[in-house]
Amino acid sequence: MNHILEIDSVLLEFDGRKILSDIYLRCDTGKITGLLGKNGQGKSCLMNIIYGSLPCEKSVRFDHISIVESFKKPNLLMFLPQFNFIPKSLSIRSVFQDFELAYSQFQNTFSEFRIIDTTSIGDLSGGERRLIELYVIVKSASQFAMLDEPFTHLSPLQIEKAKKLLIAEKLNKGLLITDHIFRHIIDVSDRLYLLTNGQTYLTKSVSDIEALGYARL
Repeated sequence: MNHILEIDSVLLEFDGRKILSDIYLRCDTGKITGLLGKNGQGKSCLMNIIYGSLPCEKSVRFDHISIVESFKKPNLLMFLPQFNFIPKSLSIRSVFQDFELAYSQFQNTFSEFRIIDTTSIGDLSGGERRLIELYVIVKSASQFAMLDEPFTHLSPLQIEKAKKLLIAEKLNKGLLITDHIFRHIIDVSDRLYLLTNGQTYLTKSVSDIEALGYARL
């Protein structure tokens, strides 16, 4: 069954300055939806609005049903924020147990990752920690997952493997993803929005992205 996540009717202001005002974004299960935008345009804000952790005027709907605080519905939506969210004190084993995932399957996907599962998250490198956080969110039992800067600190090899993971996992959920390494977003996305000047634009081609002043591709 196909499921739909939509957001519109957003009004976000800081100190009287309008940040987001003309927003429409749709994410479907079975697809990767990419979100591009220059720094400071509000991509992270928009994801936090969808998640319900940044209150403002909005309409967020799952299969046409309004949900105000999506973070209370992990069966509907999981979120990988820009920052590390797994406490340093937890062991790798406890993290995978909490998400009901097999660490051995993670190691099969990322064969270079040979760290024992009793290792604390705080003892990992930035890339190792990000890789685990990305994996458990993408593999979680939710209809949708949002990924904010998922490729941070990852090596080129890990990024390519992560992209394959996203493409495989979209068979099980809808993915909304943004990253400053825009070419990776373009590579994996089935639908691509550009956020600029507080508005989202559904792009049809590379020329659309260039015309909107995002980048010369």
